[in-house]
Order: sequence, then C-alpha cells, then structure tokens
Amino acid sequence: MSAPTGRRARLRQATVAEIHAAARKLLVEQGSAAVTINGVAREVGMSGPALYHYYAGHDELVGAVTAGFFREMAAAMEQARDAHSDAPVGERILAVCRAMRAWAVAHPAEFGWIFASPIAAPNRRPGSPRHQAAQRFEQVLLDLIVELWRTRPFPVPDLADLPPSLREQLTAYSAAIDGQLPPEAAHLFLTCWIRLYGLLCMEVLHQLDFAYTDLEPVYEECLRELAGLLGFGYSGRSSA
Repeated sequence: MSAPTGRRARLRQATVAEIHAAARKLLVEQGSAAVTINGVAREVGMSGPALYHYYAGHDELVGAVTAGFFREMAAAMEQARDAHSDAPVGERILAVCRAMRAWAVAHPAEFGWIFASPIAAPNRRPGSPRHQAAQRFEQVLLDLIVELWRTRPFPVPDLADLPPSLREQLTAYSAAIDGQLPPEAAHLFLTCWIRLYGLLCMEVLHQLDFAYTDLEPVYEECLRELAGLLGFGYSGRSSA
C-alpha cells in the first residue's frame, strides 16, 4: 500500500510545482491580473474546477505561490549569510541586505507580488504557508541583529522619550519576538528595516526612475548609514 500512496504523493507534488510555475509565468509575462484559477488551469492543461482539488480558491493559490517566492528570497539571503559565516556579524548583515536587493531586482514581478499586493485574510493567519514563509524571510535579518545586540549593543533611544503609542507597539513587538530585542532596540531595528525596505520598493516599483538609472550606489549609501546607526563598520561590496 505504501508504494501507490508514495506515487500519488509524488504526482500531486509534481502537479503543485507545475501549478506554481504556471502562476509565476503568468505573473511575470502578463501581470497579476492574469493569475486567475482558470488562467492557471489552462496553462497546466486542466479545467478550472480540477484546480480546486489542489487549492480551495484564488486566495489560497496566491498565498501558496507567494510563500514560494518568500522561501526563494530567504534562501538567497541565507546563502549569502552562510558564505560569510566566519566574518563579523556586521559583514553578514551587509551581505544579507545585498542578497535581498539582488533577488528583488532580478525578480521584480515576484517582489511586487510579495510586498505590493494586499494580503487576503487567509494568508495572514499564523500557520498559513505565506505566514510561515514570511517569518522565515524576516528571521534571517532579525537573527543577525539580535546577535549584534547581544555581542555589541548599539545605541538606542530612551524608551521614555518615545510617544506612548509607539512605546506600546514596540513593547508588543518585542514580546512577539520573545524578547530577543528589548523595545528600544526593536525600534532601531524596525527603523533600519523601514528605510531599507522603502528604498528597495521604490527601486523595484520604478518610483525613482525620474532621477536614477542605477540605484545600487544609493542602496549602498543607505547601508552605510544603517551600519553607522547599528554601530558597526561599513565595508563596500567586494569585487570578487
């Protein structure tokens, strides 16, 4: 009985991979509006109703495909981190940030789907594929910032000087990450992340094309500033 069950599982896995590849192809070539149940079904040679044997609906399909994008980007960041495993934590942070940009620039449609599309309620649920994959992605940089904080604490604002609403939110976030960063350190981490993510979104979504044709030097300038805020030395990209 185990052999037929194993074959069925492999066939299902292969079909799911084909569905994801079809959804990605439509996204990249025609845009997000083309990624419909019927459109994806046509790409893989099945009927729309048949696709419901794999996904309950469009939102679940989008969440599963987006989870794949998150995992792919996280893997690129982890590979960059591990390639510098013997380097100081600051250098690993820079390597991870550069890997994130490299993936995003190489995959603008996928990055746009991850960060610029509304998240349907089912995909916001803890335990959903998208939520789990997003956590893996977020954890790559967070782990390094936590390591930096524990080995070489960076300057942080006095929590009492922050607005009450901000203090409350930062305290909640600190608790959500199991206190790995105290609220004031979490504030600086999130400030750095917002600046980095905001710049990357503006680049990938072509919001700065009116002024720049190459955003890499601007991104590197941002990394230099963030290194200063986090208290470690900035090192430029290696030519190797």
